Amino acid sequence: MAISTISTIAGIDFTQPAELVARQLIGVTVLVDGVGGRIVETEAYDREDPASHAFSGPTERNASMFGPPAHAYVYRSYGIHWCLNFVCREEGHGAGVLIRALEPVAGLDLMRQRRDADDAWLLCSGPGKLCQALGVTRALNGMALALPPFALLPAAPGLDVVAGPRIGISKAVDVPWRFGLAGSRFVSRPFR
Repeated sequence: MAISTISTIAGIDFTQPAELVARQLIGVTVLVDGVGGRIVETEAYDREDPASHAFSGPTERNASMFGPPAHAYVYRSYGIHWCLNFVCREEGHGAGVLIRALEPVAGLDLMRQRRDADDAWLLCSGPGKLCQALGVTRALNGMALALPPFALLPAAPGLDVVAGPRIGISKAVDVPWRFGLAGSRFVSRPFR
């Protein structure tokens, strides 16, 4: 686990509440070993939120979510695919942002090979797809976002961000903590 005390990256202060960070991450470019894209969809989770992995307190699986801000929390969903989250708030709090979808911009050939798909929409339009495309595994859990293999590049100013209920959960389904880039064809599902 790479330890870093840097909590502001790409102009975003990761010590803020997850719902603020989730909105601010829209348009930020995330790269893993030079492969990645522009974040077009996120979801926020906090320890007070019954849909959050942090809700029941720290466990071996979610320990990184309670770690320092601006670090990765990577977990396997349904025992099938990896999901990448960015830890928020102060160490010990338990909050994060799920990176749901990217617009692929770097390393497309490698993404296509990893995903066995040609259509750019199929590469990163969901948390499992984007982790496969970027080569994200549990090995990156707890790693600092300010250090390689990660790189985060600032978003362009003035982006139109939309919000709505999170998807793929069974608790707190009406909480409007899903954020997306308005009009992006690369989101996992359209916003209502």
